[in-house]
Amino acid sequence: MMLSDPSRKYRPFPQVDLPDRQWPSRTITHAPRWLSTDMRDGNQALIDPMDTEKKTRFFEMLCRIGLKEIEVGFPAAGATEFDFISGLVQSGRIPDDVIVQVLTQARRDLIERSFESLRGAPRAIVHVYNAVSPAWRRIVFGMDRPQIKQIAIDAAKIIRDEAAKQPNTDWHFEYSPETFSTAELDFSVECCEAVMDILQPTPEKPIIFNLPATVEAATPNIYADQIEWFGRHIRNRDSVVISLHTHNDRGTGVAASELGLMAGGDRVEGCLFGNGERTGNVDLVTLGLNLYTQGVAPGLDFSNLEEIVQTVTYCNQLPVHPRHPYAGELVFTAFSGSHQDAIKKGFAAQESRNDELWDVPYLPIDPADIGCSYEAVIRVNSQSGKGGVAWVLQQDKGLKLPKRMQADFSKVVQELADASSRELHASDIWDAFEGHYCLSDGQSYKLVDYFESGPAGNRVFTGKISHNGEERSISGRGNGLISSVLHALREELGIGIDVIDYSEHAIGIGGDVRAAAYVECKTDDGRTIFGVGLDEDIATASVQAVLSVANGLERRNTTAAKAA
Repeated sequence: MMLSDPSRKYRPFPQVDLPDRQWPSRTITHAPRWLSTDMRDGNQALIDPMDTEKKTRFFEMLCRIGLKEIEVGFPAAGATEFDFISGLVQSGRIPDDVIVQVLTQARRDLIERSFESLRGAPRAIVHVYNAVSPAWRRIVFGMDRPQIKQIAIDAAKIIRDEAAKQPNTDWHFEYSPETFSTAELDFSVECCEAVMDILQPTPEKPIIFNLPATVEAATPNIYADQIEWFGRHIRNRDSVVISLHTHNDRGTGVAASELGLMAGGDRVEGCLFGNGERTGNVDLVTLGLNLYTQGVAPGLDFSNLEEIVQTVTYCNQLPVHPRHPYAGELVFTAFSGSHQDAIKKGFAAQESRNDELWDVPYLPIDPADIGCSYEAVIRVNSQSGKGGVAWVLQQDKGLKLPKRMQADFSKVVQELADASSRELHASDIWDAFEGHYCLSDGQSYKLVDYFESGPAGNRVFTGKISHNGEERSISGRGNGLISSVLHALREELGIGIDVIDYSEHAIGIGGDVRAAAYVECKTDDGRTIFGVGLDEDIATASVQAVLSVANGLERRNTTAAKAA
């Protein structure tokens, strides 16, 4: 039960004595160095940690986005972590402009294991940490300040010596006084300077001091004060990179990092969409796009944000909330009529402007910049996972389902998942797709052969259709191939359907290219049915898509008749 007087149990976090603080009047004018810790901090926070296949996909995506520093794991945690990191190094899959980082506690055996995982890497960062705050000293370790500092000194010596054993690798070092945000500032500086004495950084090869809000315990302005105080008091500041690692326990991780950058931070560690322990790490997507909307290039490419969402959702098995900043499926959708009207007028005014400056009500960013579109009216399905299902089909079969078709098929997958009570694999999803859209063998209507003739606007379809094993010749006339097929089906087979949406795309490139066609149809009695066609020829794929609808309609009618 909540206390009527919480001050009996909790105390406000103390202010930092910094009366001449400078950060409140500063503006962020350039992007920081970024480090993704999705594959370490984010991975350890998952119910089911990523396997090698998912880690590989995630790493490749991070490289495409433009991350140049990636914490790939905690190699001493177990064989899976060690083997993945070692395999990444030995396979040569690390781009030349990307440096990988590993994390280790300040223990000899773990540090040695971490260096071994990176054997053969051209460049690497070894990140070592130990907790320094009073609560940890008193409750967890039972140590005083000199003993805690000695842990850091001993770890630095081991790192120095291990690096010397592998001189062909360009080693970089990072030290975290873990629990920095709840520790005494002078003691954090003392520990960091003791590490500097051992590792001897230079302006050309600085040391990274990561200053984490391990548990967010204060308002973001206090974290900014802590960063500015540290930057003022650490010696040889030009040989130090201040790295920010904020968590989100109070829900202000992004704000704390932004203020920390204003206070002198050089580097930000976080996860895409803020995954991480408890309430998560700072959200790199939100932070990067916040910079973008202020005219600052983040140095990260979120041009296809939907694909990034789908990849992260698949690899982490965690959803991205529909109201998540920038990335949620509803963030560019207005339901209020007044909102819709303002946005429409904003787009109209934008088109008539003589400059490129963005100024549209309710939209802080142009959706097109991140691969999205604005829809004034949209029906949102309650089915979960349609984006993930569509992504699996795209990755494994090259299919790019239209949005409404994604919603249609997600219901099928949801029913299958409920019935099977297990995780669905790509093969399960493909089998369900073939069955639902009548692509498998044994369908009622099959295309045997066809040809089309006549000028544009007056096309004639002549074909042979097999219906339950019996071939029939049909023909129809329309302004194009699909309309002539619809006319033939209606007039000669009694199948009354109209196409209300059509899309197509190529699958693959070069000589192996195939075509996919999608149709959304309405029946004469108002039902909606989707169809798919796949073929080497786009015209044939279009015909197959219409027959897919015909098969679906017959199946529905048969099912309804049996039920009656």
